[in-house]
Amino acid sequence: MGWGKGLPSAVVTNEDLAQRMDTSDDWIRSRTGIAERRIADGRETTASLAIAAAQQALQCADADPRQLDLIIVATATPDYPLASTACLVQDALGATDAGAFDLGAGCSGFVYALVMGHRAIASGENDLVLVIGADTLSRMVDWQDRSTCVLFGDGAGAVLLKASEGPAGVQSTLLGSDGSGSSMLYVPAGGSARPASAETVAAREHALRMDGRGVYRFATQTMAEACELVAEGAGVPVADVQHFVPHQANQRIIAQAAKRLGVDESRFVSNLERYGNTSAASVPIALCEAAEEGRFQSGEHVLMVGFGAGLTWAAALVDWGEAEPGAAVPWWHSMGRRVLYGWARARSRARRTWRALAEWAWSVFRRMAGKSD
Repeated sequence: MGWGKGLPSAVVTNEDLAQRMDTSDDWIRSRTGIAERRIADGRETTASLAIAAAQQALQCADADPRQLDLIIVATATPDYPLASTACLVQDALGATDAGAFDLGAGCSGFVYALVMGHRAIASGENDLVLVIGADTLSRMVDWQDRSTCVLFGDGAGAVLLKASEGPAGVQSTLLGSDGSGSSMLYVPAGGSARPASAETVAAREHALRMDGRGVYRFATQTMAEACELVAEGAGVPVADVQHFVPHQANQRIIAQAAKRLGVDESRFVSNLERYGNTSAASVPIALCEAAEEGRFQSGEHVLMVGFGAGLTWAAALVDWGEAEPGAAVPWWHSMGRRVLYGWARARSRARRTWRALAEWAWSVFRRMAGKSD
């Protein structure tokens, strides 16, 4: 397994927000546990953050992107409604043999994608799958609504899954949904039910709407239940799970889950204070940082759990593998990947240029032939 993260460079603290709206550092910290978050600038997008995370994961695992079979990007904030962000990542990596698609399951998205990647490998169809959670929710919040905009940040996290014969890997998975709660966390306009119009823009209906209390009640109950069920599926007592990597939405939710499960809160990985809620990116970023710190040891149980819009929830219990990958990647391998990424950019430009020239030549031919479209 390899892992990586992509984070915007701009840090926005609670004090920064307090200068723009009626809030304070104490108000935000006491209710959420958040102190700061990363916000994408005009040059950064969901795709660019996902690409950075993917490149780091490939470097960590010393893997060749041309050997990738599948790329899954979990996101609620794609660069475009069409085409998929996963295809933009595939193009940038030079992953010429990989299938690619986006997965939408809100903040549960990464764990959903991890399960899909695991099943793709378990089926025997794929050997190397890149799973990414990436979101730029700062582009979707109403910055005049202090109840929601203070919660979210931007980022991406990636994990590279590889087929293996050893005991490590995914041991049990769980996926769940309850569409009756979809209005608790949603964006009213911009889809086929309510297409974009001057009226929807004026009414700020393209911004996230959230029933905070309802989501809190749903999350505190669902997170603990999902952990219990996925651990039971693996035949592992919850008390024997060494590490929990939850969706980073609210420190109170994490504390309540630990209490309900009867385990010490220190077993829960939390970086919420530094990044806020990064939606589908929160679990992989937390996983990546904990792995970088050497927090996980070979053979230990690591339980990932997410919940979010839909309503959805998902969990996966993983037995951590051997030794830290990427510790001694040969320099010429790293150089080769950088050359490959440069080649991928050139290839993409060449293919776009060729299509444009072909279209121009075809239009000239039709005019000469006296035809019109």
